[in-house]
Amino acid sequence: MTGCCENKSCTLNAMRANHGRVLKIVLAVNVVMFVVEAVAGMAAHSTSLLADASDMLGDALVYGFSLYVLTRDEMWQARAALLKGLIMLAFGLGVAAEAVYKTLHPILPDGEAIGVIGLLALAANTGCFLLLYRHRADNLNMSSVWLCSRNDLFANAGVIVAGIAVIFTQSRWPDIIVGGAIAALFLKSAFSVLWQSMAALRTQSH
Repeated sequence: MTGCCENKSCTLNAMRANHGRVLKIVLAVNVVMFVVEAVAGMAAHSTSLLADASDMLGDALVYGFSLYVLTRDEMWQARAALLKGLIMLAFGLGVAAEAVYKTLHPILPDGEAIGVIGLLALAANTGCFLLLYRHRADNLNMSSVWLCSRNDLFANAGVIVAGIAVIFTQSRWPDIIVGGAIAALFLKSAFSVLWQSMAALRTQSH
């Protein structure tokens, strides 16, 4: 008797359902943290928090696209990964512009607020990272999502360091430097995702 499990469709459907549940959770977490960090970043005059908020929004868009292509073929997944890379590139350039602006328009950010919100973001992204880790090698779609989550942990740690440094130095520069570093991380990841997606698109077109 031939059943769906014998031709692997049961396994594939189960994997997609599992991916969907995980992506919905991390999508919700990133939307909430985007709002929290954006509001806190503006109130604290913090480049690093606004940079991290942009990262959260970018990730939310990434997870949304990833949900959209769950039941689609590898060509659609490669196209979605290409779009994710372009979004990451745009946010990286935006954060870099913000760092330049704050350099030219100096104001001392609130170091304590930066540190507290940075810790909250680190806790949220650690949970997302653990959820996504087991699926990082399932396909290009989940691989690019996991890459976003991994980068978030480095960004969050940088924000916390920036907050502590601002408190002790009473200088805006740690915040600006971390914001610029997050922008550089965005750009590096963007080019990585773009390269992988274009390679996949070339493979699928042959």
